[in-house]
Amino acid sequence: MGVCSALFELGGMCVMDDASGCNSTYNTHDEPRWYDSDSLVFITALTENEALMGEDDKTVADICAAAEELRPRFIALAGTPIPAMCGTDIPALGRVIEKRTGIMTFGIQTDGMHSYLSGCSKAFAELARRAVRDPGGKRIKNGVNILGLTPLDFSVGKPAESVARAVAEHGFDVVSSWAMGSSLDDIALSGEAAVNLVVSETGYEAAKILQSRFGTPYVVGTPCGGFAGRLMSALEEALSDGGSRTAVAPSSDGDTVIIGEWVASASLAAALDIAAGIKARAVCPLESKLAGNSEDRIMEESEVTDALIGAKTVIADPLWKPVMPETAKFVPLPHEAFSGRIFRRDIPDLTKEESILHIISEAEK
Repeated sequence: MGVCSALFELGGMCVMDDASGCNSTYNTHDEPRWYDSDSLVFITALTENEALMGEDDKTVADICAAAEELRPRFIALAGTPIPAMCGTDIPALGRVIEKRTGIMTFGIQTDGMHSYLSGCSKAFAELARRAVRDPGGKRIKNGVNILGLTPLDFSVGKPAESVARAVAEHGFDVVSSWAMGSSLDDIALSGEAAVNLVVSETGYEAAKILQSRFGTPYVVGTPCGGFAGRLMSALEEALSDGGSRTAVAPSSDGDTVIIGEWVASASLAAALDIAAGIKARAVCPLESKLAGNSEDRIMEESEVTDALIGAKTVIADPLWKPVMPETAKFVPLPHEAFSGRIFRRDIPDLTKEESILHIISEAEK
């Protein structure tokens, strides 16, 4: 899911190494852009015999034949639980496919046992390593790459556009958005940016690679409500001193808990503090590398109960409500990666101050 979502708009061919039919789950439930735009997303249609006996030659031949006909900008082969259990070397298959087709190929060793954060991060990391050209010393003075934009965290349409607009309104030039609203050619120019803005955990590994390759500093944070101004100041500081920084605090001792992807949740916590003095703690139910404290990461449902002890208000996707403390006020904040399309129409644009004020109003009822 994560690999395909990260690369969906870039003109490549994404292939999941899995049994026939599994791509329909991704297309119809995990990918909100599927019905409105074209993308090459395929599956290898592994049979039981192929999985058990090993049919890598057939997999490579099928992908090469499809690539010869469709001529994608790149190929991405992603693993799933079946090839992981069989020990399939996905990166090696990627190298074979690239050699035969002459098309840049990413063999991404995913196994379907981790969240979308892992898949998106690995896909963006491949782009940072191989798709971004050396700028040859050229820099766009106020150029910014926005890293970590996928509909899994920002839904479709306006939220992603609003992030780019918030950056542009503060005097920065958006070089590329990874990967909503930008082409592969835009991303190839990312080395010319002077700073990177990591708006979700999915862009963090790519930011570190771009820093290593080109010396580009990065700032971590999502422009939520009034926090946008503080975040843009952090971008200006990074431009000035060349240092990377996280603009959001790891946690707070407040009695409000926000459950979700950590960067956006921590940024929302900062926005609530700025707007109404609400002290909130961000808790991530995923394998976050940015959540500062172990108590801010919860991987089991039983840990949710412990994380919410003493909480008076919980802000989270509606599907979390059944495990909320009875004494806590629950404020729904739908998250595409958690509940899919069920509550999509209710997903707010957190870059807007009115969305922050609405959450505050619901919390105070």
